[in-house]
Amino acid sequence: MIEPVVIETDRLRLRQHRVDDLDACAVLGRDPIAVEFIYKAPLSREDVWHRLQRFAGHWALLGYGLFVVEEKATGRIIGEVGLADFKRGLGEDFDGAPEFAWVMSSDVHGKGYASEAAKAALGWIEVKMAPPRVVCIIDPENAASLRVAEKLGFRAYGSAEYKGKTVTKLERLA
Repeated sequence: MIEPVVIETDRLRLRQHRVDDLDACAVLGRDPIAVEFIYKAPLSREDVWHRLQRFAGHWALLGYGLFVVEEKATGRIIGEVGLADFKRGLGEDFDGAPEFAWVMSSDVHGKGYASEAAKAALGWIEVKMAPPRVVCIIDPENAASLRVAEKLGFRAYGSAEYKGKTVTKLERLA
């Protein structure tokens, strides 16, 4: 069993996914605003289950992965944030680096939770792994995520076609 990782900020708790997170993660996956720029449509419960297993697999195989983001005041899961190796096939300038990702429930948009969670996760990643470079992709129409990425120190360096859409490739150097 992998040693659980828990990161706390003033307002949030970041931790690894558990089986009993399925219902809360399914609510997040069905939030059409939260997933608008990530998936073509809200996710089915089955799709969310597969994602949860994939994220648990990252931790088991690689020692890192995405965290669920809980709001401390309510205990409610409001998002996911962390590092992955999705093997997207976006080229040598992308696929060789760890990929950072985040999604937050639409009812907490504009409260700074994405930036707070992402900064905490990146801080853990820098201590645990010290990667020289971290990448991410963002839909160029997703202005809110582009602002979060900029706050985190990510800079655009190109674009790619991914699943029929153009995405902006960003990087964050150590």
